Amino acid sequence: MIMKNISNDVYHLIRLPKEAKVSLLSLTLVRMGGATALPQFMLGATLGHSMTFWEAMLATCLGSLLIEFISFGLGYAGMKEGLSTSLLSRWCGFGRIGSAIFGIAIAISSIGWFGVQNSILAEGISHVLNDKLSFSWIAVFSGVFLTFLVASGFKALTWTAKISVPLFFIVIFYIFLSLIYNDNIVIKSYSNISNLNITQAVTIVAGGFMVATLTTPDISRYCKTKSHLFWMITLCIIVGEFFINGISVLIAQSLNTADIVDILTINAGIIGLVSVILSVVKVNDINLYTSSLGISNSLEILTGKKFDYFKITIFVGLAGTVLSMAGILNHFIDFLSMLGVIFPPIAGVMLVDYYILKTSRKILDETREKGLLPDDSQTPLIGWSAIIACIIGTVVGVFFKFGIPSLNSILVAGVVYWLLMKKR
Repeated sequence: MIMKNISNDVYHLIRLPKEAKVSLLSLTLVRMGGATALPQFMLGATLGHSMTFWEAMLATCLGSLLIEFISFGLGYAGMKEGLSTSLLSRWCGFGRIGSAIFGIAIAISSIGWFGVQNSILAEGISHVLNDKLSFSWIAVFSGVFLTFLVASGFKALTWTAKISVPLFFIVIFYIFLSLIYNDNIVIKSYSNISNLNITQAVTIVAGGFMVATLTTPDISRYCKTKSHLFWMITLCIIVGEFFINGISVLIAQSLNTADIVDILTINAGIIGLVSVILSVVKVNDINLYTSSLGISNSLEILTGKKFDYFKITIFVGLAGTVLSMAGILNHFIDFLSMLGVIFPPIAGVMLVDYYILKTSRKILDETREKGLLPDDSQTPLIGWSAIIACIIGTVVGVFFKFGIPSLNSILVAGVVYWLLMKKR
């Protein structure tokens, strides 16, 4: 019942009442479901095949520190105010229209993840069929089929979430223990390819979990205390970033491949393929929901009109399917790098606004006591300073190669926003 409440959308557009707060265990399990999913294993395998073991773990450590900092900063604001990320952003620099643009950005990233996951599923099916049917046709079929299932509200999809994570853990542990039993575990002091340095690796580690990091308030608003918030974030990082990443790095190095379809299907057979299928279905069900809801809410804010949820879901699924056909999986590192520099500036602006400038703290404090939201007259229409700061931060993250791009983008955006607001 508690798990159902967390995923429920009842409080999406209002403050969360105190009586709706839930236990640390429930929150941790919800967040850990995303931190230990198939994309995290993909990330570890990519690092393991591109770097030495210790380089991969150093990148994981540095990226995790950035994730921890942003998650706790935004998470505490969400917990205190009882607001989701999309609502919080309205009074953290972006205004109503700015928060709508932010929602569309989140939606686009989810479309990208849909394309990545659908590509993995298509590769798995292609492997079983011995390449008798082209990848593109399989990607079209799997993407369109899942899209219509989700858009139609096919209730049987809900059971995949209960099965996929435990099964995925079982398969990963089976492969890992098999390698140990056969004395095939390898800790490499060299990399197979040298196209990934530490700073790039830190950025893709951060990028791999950046959208979940930015939307931490969606879950943290259910936290009862700061200690609950801290342990929810920290435990998920330990399990997802260090444990899953560490194991996947070792497996990728021992098997000398970053292809997770090969890793799971060749080494775990039909059970491995089933785990891939269920994991993709679970994650893409969430991706479609998140993206469709974000676009629907954003369009309503921008146009004042309600749009058909079914049609939006179909559009989102087809867009993700096209990305699969276009080969987004071949650009997985580029995709993560993009996420790692586009979204941190948003966090930088929100953190500076909430904790340093406190532009809306007074009205938030007053309305929080009443359990209400500030009305439209108390809400900025659009925060141009926030948007300009995010653009500049992203440009710095993309084009300036010194240091760690993710860190550069968040720091530059925060400083630029502070300067612009001080000059007003």
